[in-house]
Amino acid sequence: MAVRKSIPGQIENRNFLTPTGFHFQVTRAPKVSYFGNMVNIPSLTLGVAEQPTYLKNIPLPGDKMEFEDLTLRFLVDENLENYTEIQHWMRGIGFPESLSEIYKYQKEETEFKQPEKSQLNLYSDGTLTILDSQNNAKFKVFFENMFPYNLSTLDFDATQQDLEYFTAQVSFKYTIYNIRGIGLSDC
Repeated sequence: MAVRKSIPGQIENRNFLTPTGFHFQVTRAPKVSYFGNMVNIPSLTLGVAEQPTYLKNIPLPGDKMEFEDLTLRFLVDENLENYTEIQHWMRGIGFPESLSEIYKYQKEETEFKQPEKSQLNLYSDGTLTILDSQNNAKFKVFFENMFPYNLSTLDFDATQQDLEYFTAQVSFKYTIYNIRGIGLSDC
């Protein structure tokens, strides 16, 4: 039997990544994590500087990176526990009724322990685990200092013909994300 040599620069694993092979964990919102059914690895944009010349401007790589928002879609449980988990987090950050809400929120005892680097109880880290074709963890994407800024509506409609379970979508801002291979070198 002939031994197949790998060609330098070629992909050795010929399996494709599947969109269903993931698990997303928000440290501060475990109830949302359990029912998550869609999440994205946000796009990344490198700014571009232009060097002016008398004929035309020449594009040069910039120095600022811009990260698109992280979006998570999840099924809503009938006790609204996961939906209110995010809503409570947002209300604690934004104090919609009074300034005292943020102070009350900061003093609450929760299972979630904020990393020591943070002064306020506003942020959470998140981890997206990407699975291979055999459902083994292959990569982890680490999101740092996340906070929710948009939570979708829940539209009740008695005229619907088919039963569809509620899904909600939450958008997060974060400081940075990094992709790390499990058992591989960093990406």
